[in-house]
Amino acid sequence: MIIKTEEELQGIRKVSEAVALTLGKMKAYTQIGMSTKDIDEYGRQLLENLGAKSAPFETYGFPGYSCISVNKEFAHGVPSDKVNLKNGDIINIDVSAELDGFWSDNGCSFIVGEDVQGVQHLIDTSKEILLDAIAQISGGVRIADIGKLMETKAKKAGYTVIRDLGGHGVGRSLHEEPDAIMNYYDRDDKRRFRKDSTVAIETFISTKSAFIETMEDGWAFVGNKGGFVAQHEHTILITSGKPIILTAANGI
Repeated sequence: MIIKTEEELQGIRKVSEAVALTLGKMKAYTQIGMSTKDIDEYGRQLLENLGAKSAPFETYGFPGYSCISVNKEFAHGVPSDKVNLKNGDIINIDVSAELDGFWSDNGCSFIVGEDVQGVQHLIDTSKEILLDAIAQISGGVRIADIGKLMETKAKKAGYTVIRDLGGHGVGRSLHEEPDAIMNYYDRDDKRRFRKDSTVAIETFISTKSAFIETMEDGWAFVGNKGGFVAQHEHTILITSGKPIILTAANGI
């Protein structure tokens, strides 16, 4: 989406604040022993109180209001009353929503309780790479160069990246151009970020895998070689200088 009017700017700000506040509160709400269905229901109530509608539920008929993935499942996880959180689980919550015709998207991975699986460094690295990448984005910057930055930093930290998931444009729908803002360097990708556009930038930093496999439920993603994956995501407004992080209220 290219922001052309003050009304559009306020619209994308409002929905971005709604998803950011919802994600932050869902993260704080999450406790050992809860089911992912419990957390999803809490998120649904938060979104409704803010006048927003769940994007995956409305757009794709997703069987939940937010994507909640645990351990080896790292994206598009279906909330379930059969998945109860244990100490040390790595969980990812991804919240996207529509409000007054505008859409926004954000997500984060974190540990429930203690770091018994040794994934805190992975999570910290994912968050740091996201913020480092965002800081380098402005109008005219090559999309591939941001992918190169993400991939280089991940490898330096001892990790790899998921190569078939990435960020995307967002604003008047959940997924817009530019689609496929990847976490690796594609020398054939000549596209550039456009000033005044809104995009969702996200990391997928992995301990072992480079590609996704879809679980039997047809929704959840796991890595093709196992291991863990951490994801962090912000919706931003691109400017001629530093971008504006529209979902900053989530605390990432």
